[in-house]
Amino acid sequence: MTLRDYIEREIRERGPIPFSRYMELCLYGAPAGDPPGFYSRARERFGKAGDFYTSSDVHAVFGRLLARQFDEMWRVLDSPPRIDLVELGPGRGLLAQDVLDWTAKKFPHFDHALHYTLVEGSPELARRLQERFADRIAHGTVEVLTSLDDFRGKYDNAIVFANEFFDALPVEIVSERGQVYVGAENGRFFELYRPPTPAVHEFLDRYGVRPEAGERVEACTAALPWLKTLAAVVRRGFAVFIDYGYTREEQLAGRHRDTLMTYRRHQVGTNPYEAPGEQDITAHVNFTALSAAGKAAGFDPLALVTQAQFLMGIGEENQFADAFEECQLPQERAKVALQLKHIATPVGMGEVFDVLVLGRGVTPRAAAGLSGLKFARKGF
Repeated sequence: MTLRDYIEREIRERGPIPFSRYMELCLYGAPAGDPPGFYSRARERFGKAGDFYTSSDVHAVFGRLLARQFDEMWRVLDSPPRIDLVELGPGRGLLAQDVLDWTAKKFPHFDHALHYTLVEGSPELARRLQERFADRIAHGTVEVLTSLDDFRGKYDNAIVFANEFFDALPVEIVSERGQVYVGAENGRFFELYRPPTPAVHEFLDRYGVRPEAGERVEACTAALPWLKTLAAVVRRGFAVFIDYGYTREEQLAGRHRDTLMTYRRHQVGTNPYEAPGEQDITAHVNFTALSAAGKAAGFDPLALVTQAQFLMGIGEENQFADAFEECQLPQERAKVALQLKHIATPVGMGEVFDVLVLGRGVTPRAAAGLSGLKFARKGF
């Protein structure tokens, strides 16, 4: 049975399904993993051979700069003997590898305290992570979980990190005609509209906007429980979320409406009903909602900066020596300079992505000294 067949069968048995359910099945597949969704398929999805790039695909400097910031955060937390770094949705673990390798090389005291937990919901990717980090897992410094529910304790001191995680959570779509549901007939999917649920209405009224004529907006109610879950397991520390997204103020100004996109073999599309399970489906992240949910759960919103501001702040002190250290020839430096420009300046990915930083049990004065927040907007 194909994933399309599975979705059509569910619609026949239950009636039209919310768009969020359709998106969930496309990305994560059937509950038992058969048929698989986009994120649970065995084929490569990242880098040149896949469907899209992330910052960690461009150059190891992304992970190296993060390692430098995580070391600072550990010291702001008074250098505890153990610090847990929890990464949500690590994919292949490329960024984790860069962070761990650079930490071991440059920050020995932080490295001695570091325990890295990779939370990966895709069974296929979790299996590959187990293979990649087999030696570190055997030494007890790395752990792979398929869900935070698998962790049955508390992280006394932790840094939670997520790079392009929240954009892949299922969303509801709302137009002026109502909330989108998905039906199926004669081998094709079609949309129909029903009154928005109370939860969707509340999300739009508190964190976003209601769509005007001809508009569609998204409501990612699935993101909010993640902050409650994190608050339940993290006593003290930071959360760093990197993604492309917006604030409510930007939506009120008429931007970031109808942000749903698809990615397949590096081609951007807008039709989520084409090739279910074979293309990525994403929506921009509502940082106002994430920040408010974090605050309600016990985190303090510390800053919202662009990725360019975040990385430039971290790299400014040593003039990005992390990127150029291994370069021997001028040609190598020129190539790295272009890669750095792509992820850390406004002309590349630097202005496309934002970084939300939350804290718990951290004084604002101490957090303000973090390099990555050097260029943070005032009044956040």
